[in-house]
Amino acid sequence: MTALMSAGAAVALAAGTLVALGSVPAQAAAGATLPFTSVEAESATTTGTRIGPDHTQGSLASEASGRQAVRITAGQRVEFTVPRTANALNLAYSVPDGQSGTLNVYVNGTRLSRTLAVTSKYSYVDTGWIAGSRTHHFYDNARLLLGQTVQPGDKVAVESTGTQVTVDVADFEQVAAAAGQPAGSVSVTSRGADPSGQGDSTQAFRDAIAAAQGGTVWIPPGDYRITSSLSGVQNVTLQGAGSWYSVVHTSRFIDQSSSAGNVRIRDFAVIGEVTERVDSNPDNFVNGSLGPGSSVSGMWIQHLKVGLWLTGNNDNLVVENNRILDTTADGLNLNGNARGVRVRNNFLRNQGDDALAMWSLYAPDTNSSFDNNTITQPNLANGIAVYGGTDIAVRNNLVSDTNALGSGIAISNQKFLDPFSPLAGTITVDGNTLVRTGAINPNWNHPMGALRVDSYDSAINATVNITNTTVTDSPYSAFEFVSGGGQGYPVRGVTVSGATVRNTGTVVVQAEAQGAATFRDVTATQVGAAGVYNCPYPANSGAFTLTDGGGNSGWSSTWSDCSTWPQPGQSNPQPDPNRNLAKGRPATATGSQDVYTPGKAVDGDANSYWESANNAFPQSLTVDLGSTYAVRRLVLKLPPSSAWGARTETVTVLGSTDGSSFSTVVGAQGYRFDPATGNTATVTLPASTNLRHLRLTVTGNTGWPAGQFSEVEAYLTS
Repeated sequence: MTALMSAGAAVALAAGTLVALGSVPAQAAAGATLPFTSVEAESATTTGTRIGPDHTQGSLASEASGRQAVRITAGQRVEFTVPRTANALNLAYSVPDGQSGTLNVYVNGTRLSRTLAVTSKYSYVDTGWIAGSRTHHFYDNARLLLGQTVQPGDKVAVESTGTQVTVDVADFEQVAAAAGQPAGSVSVTSRGADPSGQGDSTQAFRDAIAAAQGGTVWIPPGDYRITSSLSGVQNVTLQGAGSWYSVVHTSRFIDQSSSAGNVRIRDFAVIGEVTERVDSNPDNFVNGSLGPGSSVSGMWIQHLKVGLWLTGNNDNLVVENNRILDTTADGLNLNGNARGVRVRNNFLRNQGDDALAMWSLYAPDTNSSFDNNTITQPNLANGIAVYGGTDIAVRNNLVSDTNALGSGIAISNQKFLDPFSPLAGTITVDGNTLVRTGAINPNWNHPMGALRVDSYDSAINATVNITNTTVTDSPYSAFEFVSGGGQGYPVRGVTVSGATVRNTGTVVVQAEAQGAATFRDVTATQVGAAGVYNCPYPANSGAFTLTDGGGNSGWSSTWSDCSTWPQPGQSNPQPDPNRNLAKGRPATATGSQDVYTPGKAVDGDANSYWESANNAFPQSLTVDLGSTYAVRRLVLKLPPSSAWGARTETVTVLGSTDGSSFSTVVGAQGYRFDPATGNTATVTLPASTNLRHLRLTVTGNTGWPAGQFSEVEAYLTS
């Protein structure tokens, strides 16, 4: 096909040249509005050694922001140019396992009296029960109030005092003065809480909560130690002086299965002591329910297993303007039954599992959304994952630097446990920006795309609208459609529109499931290998149809060899003249009988076979070879078993370059299949033959009233 029809026409996208990009609607900026500005260490001045870029699972650089960092040893430093007015510094760093130390901090060449403590205590997590995982979670975050205000252009340096430190990124922030106590509130110190952090303040917090029902518990500036979780929290506000001032030290803050709701948690920090991931332990900031009409805002949540693991009734919960750092598992998980929950304008860094997840276990998450969040460096799963649920939205998020086992965004029917509620209604994925997302899945031994739609445990039948997406520097593919459980469940109802793809390592579309998606106004530049990889798995599971809605450009080519995976930057290989071009390619048919589906004719197994509908000639089998080839020879096979008696099938060979207009290549002829000679027949094609779509139309069979092929093979050699 030389050109595509206008927008809205149903044309196989991979079939030919794409037309120029159409207009893309304006969209809101992706990500959270943050109170700090980050500066990458690799862009700073240093006497140390830059590492990366690297995408290899288990390497320090692969978990770093931007996949690069700077390693310093005793006396070496990284000097940052301050990007904004600031009085506080947060530093993401890594030290070797089992070590700790300090960093000297300099402002415009003058060393501060305070140092920045660094430790491996919260890093190097092992989760051997998770298939494909390796030691991970190498980085940590440490913060410091500078005691002075620096201006744009000033210099702030960190210097190793002896320990090797890998410096990743610095966050500069202007922290407001501590807030004052609200009128009428109950201070935890009035109930005996110790702001020095030496005493146990657990009972004081409980007493303050009981006394402040319908009002506010005040957490003044200070450090408070809580040794067991709080429960019975309802109809109360817990408020601090700011997350840099009021700090609660506990690994289990709230743990309750139900609440009457109206809980407001705001403006303090909860910093734990979780050093490993133990999934049976509720080592979370919130474990369970806050009840309807609750909110969490302005929090600094760090060194826990999960920030918020939400079950039960959390109707209309709002989680906004928080920082969730260095969790050994999820940042937030809506674990079923979430209704009307809004998670927005949060910053998440260095999660050990999905940074933000909805998991529709026991009951579906419904009418809930993740909006305008900034997520960076989840090191063992996805930036954002939606596992089932009804009428879910993922809008205007910025996700960067995912690592093993993860995409930037995953829309999935992976259930993990039962009872599970699959995707239903309308799933809206709009305005998201994905930077350096996607990774090799060591369990699959092939890549996961920046944005993945996954019929893992069941078919996707919801309406999935993916709009206004920007994918930049994906190490592998931009959009992946897969049935990750290996069962070949279909992906249906997907529309991708208004996408911009820049510098993707391999392909724009990685299609490995049966099903269909429509693409509209998707433009790509600097594509690493080919526009489309379209090789369903299992090979006999059925074809994936890419329909062109118009306005697409820059990704018309198709990876030609389903027996290999494209590598980043690898061009499409020249076809091996002895390679079977049809093996593993998408196959369709006018009909099939029982389990004898079209894919069985191209699965490489001569003992499995396609059988058409019976007593309904003519019947056709069509194979998409992926690109146009000068095919010169076909080998048609039936199972070699002697149980398959000799027969003659009358076959017409047709070909097409666009999948819509077919012409006759070889007219109707009878081809003899005899188990005594291997049950094979060879068809020689004319020297002028060029085709992408190979169609065999069967009008007769002396052995059975149907078309039958166990293998259809296509070769360049005559």
